[in-house]
Amino acid sequence: MNDENRTYRDKPEAPQPLPLAVVDNHTHLDISRDGAPTPDVRRTIDEAVAVGVDRMVQVGCDLDGARFTERVIDEHPELLGAVALHPNEVPKLAEAGELDAAYVEIERIAQHSRVRAVGETGLDYFRTGPDGIAGQQSGFRWHIALAKKLGKALQIHDRDAHDDVMRILAEDGAPDVTVLHCFSGDVEMARECVERGYYVSVAGVVTFKNARDLRDALAQVPLENLLVETDAPYLTPSPHRGATNAPALVPLTVRALAEVKNVDVSTLCAALSENSERVYGPW
Repeated sequence: MNDENRTYRDKPEAPQPLPLAVVDNHTHLDISRDGAPTPDVRRTIDEAVAVGVDRMVQVGCDLDGARFTERVIDEHPELLGAVALHPNEVPKLAEAGELDAAYVEIERIAQHSRVRAVGETGLDYFRTGPDGIAGQQSGFRWHIALAKKLGKALQIHDRDAHDDVMRILAEDGAPDVTVLHCFSGDVEMARECVERGYYVSVAGVVTFKNARDLRDALAQVPLENLLVETDAPYLTPSPHRGATNAPALVPLTVRALAEVKNVDVSTLCAALSENSERVYGPW
């Protein structure tokens, strides 16, 4: 089926299982698309495990998502959590006079032993206009400080804001473990991330025909700096672009990344699994 004719409700067939288990280090099991029902968490996990994605990081990026994350990570041993206020949430909460209270709740949930990252936080200049930039940057700095205070990893959302993301991380001092979620930078940025010791997380975009620049950038990243993710329900890898994404589709991204890195799939899987446990700890 052509991408243009596919609906978000179409369910892709399960890909060929991976030879070694890996981690989907960024998924949103609390989010649905285009009127579809919210994913059945147990079924979604089981379908992922069946193809070699046996661990996942559930990311809650607003208050409802953070509360959902707090609950499901206790119910499902395959899940760890990450919580934060998405950069697009921060200006809205500030305008409503609710930001300080939201920060208090995020900090409380972030202290949960199975919440292993603060994120996704960062900057998004695609949807927030100039009036929201200062608020986003302030929110980003708050989350950086929280990750360092709690000794947890930082997961970064960066959309159309590469220079400011890298600048603020340098100015404030990045946490010991910093992940560029859904990396979208160029070769120069990839090299700088590696020099700074950041992890680069690869989503389904790497499979898109028009993503040659991204593949060129990822070619510069050593295996020990790589992670893989879905960002489900978004960014579904080819050949299912346009369908609803799910952790079970990670093998498509892994196999595309193995081609970019010119390594066999087993070698890449072993590196991705080891990196994930180094970032988030044991499940």
